[in-house]
Amino acid sequence: MNEEKVWLEQARQGDKAAFGKLIEAYQTPVFNLAYRMLNNAREAEEAAQEAFIRAWTKLDSYNPEHKFSTWLLSITSNYCIDLIRKRRAILLSIDEPLAPHPALMSEKSKDPEVQVEQNEQQELVQSLLQQLPEDYRQAVILRYWYEMSYEEIAQVMNTTVSAIKSRLFRARRQLAEINLQQQMIPVPQQH
Repeated sequence: MNEEKVWLEQARQGDKAAFGKLIEAYQTPVFNLAYRMLNNAREAEEAAQEAFIRAWTKLDSYNPEHKFSTWLLSITSNYCIDLIRKRRAILLSIDEPLAPHPALMSEKSKDPEVQVEQNEQQELVQSLLQQLPEDYRQAVILRYWYEMSYEEIAQVMNTTVSAIKSRLFRARRQLAEINLQQQMIPVPQQH
């Protein structure tokens, strides 16, 4: 048995220290998913904490035949979707542009020009993602940032593989259209 399975078994028997090891192992992917969905570092941190609390309290419902990461990311993404819906319901606007969280930044480059370019690229991607409907955004993030299979995404989103393929196709098309529209510069008309 690998370490994760041992920790899971111990955690399912009530061992909080073993669950703490699972938190350490998955804190970055859980935070990154929440950040990509919510576009707010503070909310992402809170969502990650809540996802781990929910995972701990629902650990008895986890099916060991499935990947723990898929189950945990499913809890995270569903919680984030609930937050997004609540935002819309109370008409809370968080439209201020945020810089990417430092945890998402590449530390490989010390060149300021390259860092600026990377920051701009991250901001563009985050901006494009925020314009997608939440189910498209969730599918895109799970596929391209977490490299989940269509089957895993379908499981997380509680739908079919064909629905996931359709959402991803539509999301890619919508992202391309949004990107094209943002790059268009109106040409002044001559009189």
